[in-house]
Amino acid sequence: MPRISTSSWSLHRALGRPPLYGPGESPRGASAQAEVSLLDVPARLKQIGIGTLEIVHFHLPTINDGYLTELRAAIEDAGIELFSVLIDAGDITHPNAGQRAADLRWICEWIDVAAKLGASHARVVAGYTPVARDGRNLKFHPVIQLSATYLRQLADYAAAQGVRVITENFRETGNRANQLLAILELCEGKVGLCADFGNFQGPNKHLELAALFPHADSAHVKAEYIDGQVDCAELARTLSLLSAAGFDGPMSLIFDTPLAEGETEWDNLVLLRQEVVAHIC
Repeated sequence: MPRISTSSWSLHRALGRPPLYGPGESPRGASAQAEVSLLDVPARLKQIGIGTLEIVHFHLPTINDGYLTELRAAIEDAGIELFSVLIDAGDITHPNAGQRAADLRWICEWIDVAAKLGASHARVVAGYTPVARDGRNLKFHPVIQLSATYLRQLADYAAAQGVRVITENFRETGNRANQLLAILELCEGKVGLCADFGNFQGPNKHLELAALFPHADSAHVKAEYIDGQVDCAELARTLSLLSAAGFDGPMSLIFDTPLAEGETEWDNLVLLRQEVVAHIC
């Protein structure tokens, strides 16, 4: 049976659409009427057969110790695995050293949160700085080296708290498979990988994903939709590539497409789970 997970991002609307915030900012709370609180999510997930959860940082309404203790208890009481906290901001490749240092401190604070919640992993963005394709070996590119240097530092910091740092094919520094693989090679096994189905687009999508899948600790499973329906052929092709790579980590269902009238994010998670289980089992 596949290890089915989801991210709180797939319930962003149900959680009241809290806005993204980053270093130097405070939690802003929901910007719309919430249908469910984050504290209620673990039990609801258990009811629909999803046993693993990832939480995006901006979905936590506060990070005070009392709330984190309450949320950890809700996760444990539901029998849910908290795989990761997705730290969705902070630029470890920022060209300004002062801003980069501030971002690193902020990311460390979120690694602390991940540890307090009992998460086994924390996802850190590899960087927001584009990598100029100038023909040099990517391992010697200054942006790649900067990313790897600070990911290693963060990995050491996290490991001391029992948390493993992973990164993702997300944002500019890691938006090509060979860039991300060069970073991971420089990290020498200290940093893992989340492979996101939807963050590569175009004709080379499956080639790029196939290069990453053998190195993936987790996967973000995003379906493509045609006229509001899951493109089952495309999803099956990508899942087959993931399976062929020997992947055995959590498969996190990511739903962020428009909802049809009367539909909910919960409905779509159930449908996406059914599709994934049908193709994997």
